Amino acid sequence: MKNITTLLFVFCCISSVYSQEKEFTTYRNGLIYSERTMGKLSHIVDSLNLKYKTCNFNATFYSKSQTIGHLIKVDSASIKAALEDMENQIPMEDFVKKYPKATVELNVLITKSKYKNYKGSDLISFDEFDLKGENGFNFTTDVQSAYEHDFSEQWLFDYNQKSEYAEESLTAFYFPQNFTSIPIPQKYSQMIGYSDCLIDTTTTKFKDNLKEGQVAPLPPNWASLSYKQKAKLLDDMRRTRVVGGCSQDNSPRLHAIHIALLSADTYFWGVFLKAHLDIMNDRFERMTDGSYAWANRNTYIKELEELNINVPDLILGISFQFENAATNHYFGNIVRLGRALTESKQRKEFEQAILSIVSDNQLDAYNRVMFYFLFRNYNYYLEDASLKNENIAKLAKARSTLPDYISARLVEE
Repeated sequence: MKNITTLLFVFCCISSVYSQEKEFTTYRNGLIYSERTMGKLSHIVDSLNLKYKTCNFNATFYSKSQTIGHLIKVDSASIKAALEDMENQIPMEDFVKKYPKATVELNVLITKSKYKNYKGSDLISFDEFDLKGENGFNFTTDVQSAYEHDFSEQWLFDYNQKSEYAEESLTAFYFPQNFTSIPIPQKYSQMIGYSDCLIDTTTTKFKDNLKEGQVAPLPPNWASLSYKQKAKLLDDMRRTRVVGGCSQDNSPRLHAIHIALLSADTYFWGVFLKAHLDIMNDRFERMTDGSYAWANRNTYIKELEELNINVPDLILGISFQFENAATNHYFGNIVRLGRALTESKQRKEFEQAILSIVSDNQLDAYNRVMFYFLFRNYNYYLEDASLKNENIAKLAKARSTLPDYISARLVEE
């Protein structure tokens, strides 16, 4: 039975490799949606313009809770004594003198956030924003009071006993000051508000009580089906979650485009846009996902630019990170969005806006760095070498406006 499962898995990956040579059907208009579907989408957008004009763009959004702290890794010989001192909240200056062999990284950007794990449990996460990679230290707790706790001049440590798999270890944060969250400037809050309004946070792509299943093919004559039949097909797909079996398995993306097509034909704009953004951001579950498969998954920003919507405000609005998000706010993937911008007709507008955001000292440090990486990812995917070099110089100028503890750690690729 195990061998059969393995063979099926290998077959899934091999067949997906061939199917991804051309990910989706491209129509005469050069888009993954036909002229007929684009006409329906344009009609929906035009009919919703009055709604957009009445959206509340004056809402105040607050930055992700953050602080500047120190990261400490204790040498093995000092762990037991250091652990006791941390529990007793030893002052940082005294700790450094007492444990000279400990590795201390001063002034790192640390964020605090709430989230639910796959079991639905509420957790609090304290994360180092590692500016050189993706290996930042993380501390997670289910103690809900930790989120409101004042950590000024206090330690937060992670102690692991020796096991058959790892040596004893002690890693800690020390916080000179407590976490803060500041208002995001109004000009950016308007972008967030526009993205919420356009995407419609009252609607979800999927229904409740999802069942796992396979991607269902669209009937060859689906476009000629009655509205009721299309709505029934769409409802069934919105009740099914498709999980990729391997890195090359594109079935979750096929499932999403089927939802997008049916949503457009049945005038469910909120469902359509979420499905399309999921394709753009590659927001799908997979058993495994190797980076070698990413190149075959395109972003399809052109389809949005053909509609009468403000694509720059939409993309930038879902790129900001903030605390008081609507329940169904859509947060974009910085890497995928950077790649999408290379295909945009409004690249210059995006470049100017992003560099301005990076340089804005009225904005919190975390968002400024996130937009720095958005621009860097965008530049990475550009094919024009001379344009890349020009952008590197522009980004270096913007980087110089960041706080020293951040700019000194950023390394150009």
